Amino acid sequence: MSHIDIIGDIHGHADHLHQLLNKMGYREINGFYAQTGHKVLFLGDFIDRGPEQIEVLRIVRAMCANGSAIAVMGNHEFNAIGWMTKNQSGDYLRSHNDTHRDQHQAFLDQVGEDSPLHHDIIDWFKSLPAFLDLGHIRAVHACWHEPSLRHMSDHCLDQNGCFTDIGFSKAHMKSTSLYDVVEVSLKGPEQKLPNNISFHDKSGHLRHHARVRWWDKSSDQSLRTAVLGMEGREHDLPDHPIHIEHAYLDTVPVFFGHYWLSGEPHLTSLKAQCLDFSVAKGGYLTAYRWTGEQELTQAKLIWC
Repeated sequence: MSHIDIIGDIHGHADHLHQLLNKMGYREINGFYAQTGHKVLFLGDFIDRGPEQIEVLRIVRAMCANGSAIAVMGNHEFNAIGWMTKNQSGDYLRSHNDTHRDQHQAFLDQVGEDSPLHHDIIDWFKSLPAFLDLGHIRAVHACWHEPSLRHMSDHCLDQNGCFTDIGFSKAHMKSTSLYDVVEVSLKGPEQKLPNNISFHDKSGHLRHHARVRWWDKSSDQSLRTAVLGMEGREHDLPDHPIHIEHAYLDTVPVFFGHYWLSGEPHLTSLKAQCLDFSVAKGGYLTAYRWTGEQELTQAKLIWC
């Protein structure tokens, strides 16, 4: 596949998805979007927050079923499976506490909690691989860290890169290495904040850890410039050097979403491109139109 259009987090905004696909030249015929010589690669996070989550899933699933798209799992799909799945003790893998329900309620309202459609969608989520290595490009929802992905492949994924039932349960066992590597891959590496510094994230939850720009080699220089998502509190951090353990040093371009970047879509790195520009916060649904280049360029970004 030499013409791949990679699309970032959608979060239930079907109107933006219709617009972006049309803008890129895809046309909906016989119930699914397609364009000769092109294929879409979706980076996950189809659900939660937005007003048209069922329509987003209809579009994406139809494209995947008819060969005009492929997709990886996002952390919201991972969480949705955990919400529906019980362990051997009868407890849900993702607890039904107020915080988790608040994060997931828009999806549950739209799909009808525990309805046949809900179960059908969860079964489809289970069919999504945790990451994709297509040779000339790579895709993962939050972080491409080779040791973490290798550990996942060895202990919780099947030959297609999808979670096995046992592997999925093991991935929810906190304080284990498997839990940690899944967190890195689907939710991103985080840095503990010094001096008891904390902040409230975009959803109002108190955080003592912040995500780091693992894709930006220059962010290895300073804690203040390495972290993101602190809602303006980054300048409270000391400006001292840190080492980014999960820094991406490979030469194969990698695409990912997850990080709620702000402003007009821009190139994040010559070898690593984030495609989440906060459509669910009034930002842009963003794609990268890859045609074989091994150094990424701003000109290939497209958004609505």
